[in-house]
Amino acid sequence: MEMPKPLEEHRRLEKLAGTWTGEETIFPSAWDPAGGPATGVFEARLACDGFWLVADYAETRHGQISYRGHGVYGYDRKEQAYTMSWFDSMTETVAPAAKGRWDGNRLVFANQTPMGHSRFTYEFQGEGRYRFLIENSQDGKQWARMMEGQYTRR
Repeated sequence: MEMPKPLEEHRRLEKLAGTWTGEETIFPSAWDPAGGPATGVFEARLACDGFWLVADYAETRHGQISYRGHGVYGYDRKEQAYTMSWFDSMTETVAPAAKGRWDGNRLVFANQTPMGHSRFTYEFQGEGRYRFLIENSQDGKQWARMMEGQYTRR
């Protein structure tokens, strides 16, 4: 039996591979009533023969790391959708994987948990730059920005 090979859809995830540093804005929310500036470092690499992209993220505020995350990104052939599973230092339970699609130069993921709806947008702005936006909604119709960052590849 021949082993499966990554599809072009898997290879598109390579856009996120590398070490990225960004200036971020955390918007006031229930999680952080004051909000404020932060710096993020996102380090990602292809894994498992190109089927997955794994990433580690650290956010620094006031001179110390305030948040860490670990992401696993892939492509589900049957659902014809990208997947993003995220684990972090703020969440004790496993959230359902976010499902995503490309829309031009934007890779947009969305999921729903008991806390509400979330949307995660990676907007590629040319070689070595992307904008990242996290939005939340209680009803899936009215969205509020939670975090926004502008990143460059080192």
